[in-house]
Amino acid sequence: MSAVLEMPATGPRHFLDIKDFSSAELRDLITEAARLKRSRGAGKKPLAGKTLAMIFEKPSTRTRISFEVAMRELGGDVIVLSSRDMQLGRGETVYDTAHVLSRYVHGIMLRTDSAAKLHDLATHASIPVINGLTELTHPCQVMADVLTFEEHCGPIAGQIVAWVGDGNNVAASWIEAAAKFGFTLRLACPDGYKPNAKILAWAKREGADVSVTTDPIAAVQDAKCVVTDAWLSMADAEEESMARALALAPYQVTPALMAQAAKGAIFMHCLPAHRGEEMTADVIDGPASVVFDEAENRLHAQKAILAWCLG
Repeated sequence: MSAVLEMPATGPRHFLDIKDFSSAELRDLITEAARLKRSRGAGKKPLAGKTLAMIFEKPSTRTRISFEVAMRELGGDVIVLSSRDMQLGRGETVYDTAHVLSRYVHGIMLRTDSAAKLHDLATHASIPVINGLTELTHPCQVMADVLTFEEHCGPIAGQIVAWVGDGNNVAASWIEAAAKFGFTLRLACPDGYKPNAKILAWAKREGADVSVTTDPIAAVQDAKCVVTDAWLSMADAEEESMARALALAPYQVTPALMAQAAKGAIFMHCLPAHRGEEMTADVIDGPASVVFDEAENRLHAQKAILAWCLG
């Protein structure tokens, strides 16, 4: 790590949200992630002797595997826990859990549907806490996305990124990233599925170039990157799923929509994907798609985050 990414004077080094960091600090993490990717398999083991507790209150493929491999390649170890494995799922307080885990391990990654629980854990833990996903944000994913963009399109500052579909937790972290990395973000979302109003207000105060429309064509026009996400969650009731699908159907990313983007534009999706819903198969499986580079880069971005938090 360079000297730009400063360590807190006191307390643990949490990674909770993109908005918590300066532009220089985030740039340093992206630079370190790229370096770690280039040197994979040949680097030092800065986290030897360290253990990360990974708590999953929501299922995961990429988050679990990428964090576990990242930690092991940095020389550390992991403990994987679900709500079924912990008294936290049976009524033990976050306060008690935070204090106990702080005596056992060196860091905690939490994937949860409660941002309040994440922040409560970080408040009471004396070790670093990392946001593996909440219902409000998904910062590790978007750090990987920025790394992916820059690998394919060069520096993201001054570029146009278009988000199409549900203004969900990943969209919220893209909004925070737009403010910190200096790119234009246009979000096309139907009424009732707009991004979090508080995060939009924060971005406006930060002077970010972020706009929201209901017109996907307007959002995608001349964009260097088009991003979408799944319309439906496993937690959605059947009636809600039907309503979401109807509202979001006009926001499907198709070859015709991609044709409105800039020449050489890339397509991103954090996965899991549902072909024929949020995008067509010929988009996600086509030449513009970088979704598997994006998935791989979760590993490298999270290595940089882990090395800073626990190193």
